[in-house]
Amino acid sequence: MKHGTKKKTAVGLVGLALLGLTACTGADPAPEATPAASAVTVEDAWVKAADSGMTAGFGTLENAADHDVTIVSVASESSPMMELHETVANESGESVMREVEGGFVIPANSDLLLEPAGNHIMMMDLPAPILAGDEVTFTLTFSDGSILEFDAMVKDYAGANESYEGGA
Repeated sequence: MKHGTKKKTAVGLVGLALLGLTACTGADPAPEATPAASAVTVEDAWVKAADSGMTAGFGTLENAADHDVTIVSVASESSPMMELHETVANESGESVMREVEGGFVIPANSDLLLEPAGNHIMMMDLPAPILAGDEVTFTLTFSDGSILEFDAMVKDYAGANESYEGGA
């Protein structure tokens, strides 16, 4: 073997050794993003009692993460058709409910209030009455694919009688 070839081989082996040592230093890899569901808690969750048709879920969604999180869908065995809704004034000034495009965004280190005449979880085509004292389980799905389940107590409530945009 020629002298120049030995030198190149030695340099290559030293480079590989240094690369191996760097990999073993225990340096922290890039941090993984925390699933949105683990940063969110639900407080004071409740559902308006209803014999048939539709009803809604309310409460406070708290985001402890340093970044916004987005809820893209909701499901419950209590209702085959669920939507994330807001209540707005239409062109006539009437309060109407409509689905929120893109889902609910919960700001970083903040909360989102779900309340009658505001943002809420809409439950439609109820297959059975939802009665005061019952408990409803919801499953929220976030934009990162993580999920969060929570229970809400059903209560009698006379308000929240807005119409649904689109005539439903």
